[in-house]
Amino acid sequence: MTSAPPLPPAHAWRPLVALALAEDLGPGDVTTPLVIGEGRDGEAVVEAREPLVVCGIAIAAAVFEEVDASLTVAATACDGERVGSGAPLLRVYGSLRSLLAAERTALNFLGHLCGIATFTRRFADALAPTGCTLVDTRKTLPGHRGLEKYATRVGGARNHRMGLFDGVLLKDNHLAAAGGVGAAVKAALAAAPAGLCVQVEVESEADAVAAVEAGARFLLLDNRSQDELRAIVARVGDRALLEASGGVTLDNVRAIAATGVHRVSVGALTHSAPAADVALEIVGGAAP
Repeated sequence: MTSAPPLPPAHAWRPLVALALAEDLGPGDVTTPLVIGEGRDGEAVVEAREPLVVCGIAIAAAVFEEVDASLTVAATACDGERVGSGAPLLRVYGSLRSLLAAERTALNFLGHLCGIATFTRRFADALAPTGCTLVDTRKTLPGHRGLEKYATRVGGARNHRMGLFDGVLLKDNHLAAAGGVGAAVKAALAAAPAGLCVQVEVESEADAVAAVEAGARFLLLDNRSQDELRAIVARVGDRALLEASGGVTLDNVRAIAATGVHRVSVGALTHSAPAADVALEIVGGAAP
């Protein structure tokens, strides 16, 4: 997989770049001017230090350009590409002071997004033989959802809800407050905005049957055992889209898919993905 989905619109992530740079630079880098004269130019390469799925090239480039619009940034890898350790991802030429001022912020974005994409690809590869769909969740770092969900798409997952506004999901607390599965499902289906899917979380085979009989056609089977999943699939799998979630790991995701569910959602794609190891090296123009 070397093609990537569309990057989120700039307004969804540009403020994060500015915020991250303000956080890191404050009133200015006090170290670099002590050892690098003003006006010195050089070249740097950003490279992978481990095998990874590339993600966030445009974001890292934007960091360098935000620090200094005169920097020349050239991508040497594409989002969605698998690369090995040592592979160059970006080359940047221009003011050495600017390169070093942007370094950490650019690497923070790139390492985080490559980490999510790489971790997601492992789950996607595990599910590939089963035909089961991998989806993400809303368990994202506040403010970073657009980029993190972009990274899961780059890794091979599908986005579930972007927020509370683009899908109806009746969870356990909704069901309890509404008077039970049947009542909640009927109320939601009667009043849901046109075009919005209604999904309902169920905690037993009986709840699954009740939800479907009330009109639900999309169920979330959260923290159910594999035996429970198989039983629910046998009862209503031909009448509703079934999504399993909770406790999903690389070790058990294929077995969960083998129960016959149609989708598996994994919060860990965003809340527990380890950052990828990426680094910046000055490769020319560093002499005083």
